[in-house]
Amino acid sequence: MANRAIDLLIAYRVVKLLVTPFEKQEAFKRGIIDKDGNVLKKYNTLTTTQDKQSYTILHRFVFNLKRILTKVGLGGRLGSFAVALGLLLKENKEYEQYKTLIESAVISYLKESNQYDQLLIEQGEVKPVYEQEPLMTCFGIDVYERNGQLYSEDDYAKTL
Repeated sequence: MANRAIDLLIAYRVVKLLVTPFEKQEAFKRGIIDKDGNVLKKYNTLTTTQDKQSYTILHRFVFNLKRILTKVGLGGRLGSFAVALGLLLKENKEYEQYKTLIESAVISYLKESNQYDQLLIEQGEVKPVYEQEPLMTCFGIDVYERNGQLYSEDDYAKTL
C-alpha cells in the first residue's frame, strides 16, 4: 500500500511540474534553465542546496519530457497533460482508480496558482473527431490512439 501512495505522489508531482510553465519553475528563477527549459547551468556545477533542490533528477526528467512534447507538436498544455496522464494510465491500469484524484489535484493547483483560466484560453476550440471512439478522457480532453501513439483530440484531428 505504501508503494502505491508513493507512486501516486510521484505521479502528482510529475503532472504538477508538467502543468507549471518553465518561467514559473524555481529552476528558471534561479537561472538554471531558460524560458524554453534549456539548461543554462549543468547540475554538477550547482553549488547551493537551494539550486540543487530546484533542479533534481525529477525536474530534469520532466523538463526533458516537456521539451519533447513541444517538439512533437502537441497542442496546448492541457492536451499535453491529458496525453501524459493517458500514457500513465495505459502503462499501468492500477492508476485508473486514481485518475479523478490526479485530475482534480492538478486542476486545484492550476486554480490556486491562477493558471486554469489561461490554460483553457490556450487550449482554444477543439474540433470534433468522429473517426473512432476516444481511448479515454483526461482533464476533459479526449485521448485517442492511432498507430500506437496517443494524441489529444486537437492533435488527433490534425492526423486525419
